[in-house]
Amino acid sequence: MTKTVLVTGSSRGLGATIVKTLAQQGFQVVINYYKSKDAAEKLVSEIGEENAIAIQADVTNRKEVDKLIKKAMEYLGQINVVVNNALVDFKFDPNKQKNFTELTWEDYQKQLDGTLKAAFNVVQSVIPQFIERQNGSIISIGTNLYQNPVVPYHEYTTAKAGLIGFTRNIASELGQYGIKANVVSGGLLKMTDASAVTTPEVFDIIAQSTPLKKVTTPQDVANMVAYLSSENANGITGQNFTVDGGLTMN
Repeated sequence: MTKTVLVTGSSRGLGATIVKTLAQQGFQVVINYYKSKDAAEKLVSEIGEENAIAIQADVTNRKEVDKLIKKAMEYLGQINVVVNNALVDFKFDPNKQKNFTELTWEDYQKQLDGTLKAAFNVVQSVIPQFIERQNGSIISIGTNLYQNPVVPYHEYTTAKAGLIGFTRNIASELGQYGIKANVVSGGLLKMTDASAVTTPEVFDIIAQSTPLKKVTTPQDVANMVAYLSSENANGITGQNFTVDGGLTMN
């Protein structure tokens, strides 16, 4: 049976790489986007309409998420895996990042909503069909910055750290229904829209600090997501996989 994977925020950047990788490995994909309609529809044309659909939804809005899930199921039959990838309004710019004294709670709230509220909405909306089938996989995109904040992106990193607790609680409670939940935490990726403003000096520092002497690519993360989406990962849940060339070691 062909699996269907919903990837939030997948019209561009890391999400687009994940979608392409999944499609290449035989998965059907649901490309969720917020504003980038043209990019999402271009991805569908590249993959083929029989195996992909692009659906607009603000994943911080539960009603829109419910409509997203319903439309995806009507088109592709069911959803087997969800990938919480959407990133809300954040750039990895060390020169413009606010220091802690400049931050407001609204800055934190925006990232908490974009990360945790969005994941909550998507997971809670899709869970009934996972329980009914006694199978399903939830994969969330984290960051290695929670462990090694080489640049203190306070609000972003705090939200992503919370995602690990969110995931492990889901894994603990829902494992009895055959549902798995894991996090894939990449390093700073070279390159996505969000990291396009990162200075070459920062990339060089990271590369020289890693055992592999390289900066993580979107493809590196996408490969791990594809593995966790496959039957080969049926025995894995509640884990945080750090894909950063060994910069941080658990």
